[in-house]
Amino acid sequence: MAERGRPRSFDRAQALQKAMEVFWSKGYEAASLSELTEAMGINSPSLYGAFGSKEDLFREAVELYRETAGGGSRRALQDGATAREGVQAMLMAAAERFTAPGTPPGCMIVLGAPSGSVNHASVGEFLCDSRREMQARIQTRLAAGVADGELPAGTDVKALAAFYTTVLHGMSIQARDGAGRKTLQSVARQAMCAWDALTGSRPPSGVPPGHARS
Repeated sequence: MAERGRPRSFDRAQALQKAMEVFWSKGYEAASLSELTEAMGINSPSLYGAFGSKEDLFREAVELYRETAGGGSRRALQDGATAREGVQAMLMAAAERFTAPGTPPGCMIVLGAPSGSVNHASVGEFLCDSRREMQARIQTRLAAGVADGELPAGTDVKALAAFYTTVLHGMSIQARDGAGRKTLQSVARQAMCAWDALTGSRPPSGVPPGHARS
């Protein structure tokens, strides 16, 4: 028997996908309940019955984003044969993802809620934790590069991870402000030009100093 207030045709996964798109486009605070329920094809009692609250719905939507549209950069980072290739692939994947047709520009986790929002502090902290998690992944990948001998033993992987995380987040903001894919790809390449100076390592064979591979 269907729960009270829930349409018989209710598809929770599909409704969550629609909610994710609204939050991604508008952010947590600007996404109204009426916009969410309209996009999800349900009423308010159904939303509360299936997801608990707007914040609970948002948290689920963020997790869905991380596992689907938002997971490309994370996977690219891990799949790179070297730390350098992983970081570059991460940035190039972000340039593509942040400007993909048919989806909101930028990253939902970066743009989902303003930092320091008093009214929704728990939401802001939740997103902050997600951003820290990505930075930790970058740092771990860089540390593996040190362990493998790709990067010098004295490389400050914490600072380097912070730098490339800042580039990644900045690309998201640029996309939201209207930057196109070519612009973001150029930003990614420029960021990789800093790799040798920041790590004190030699460029890959066949690549002149100060030039990243495209």
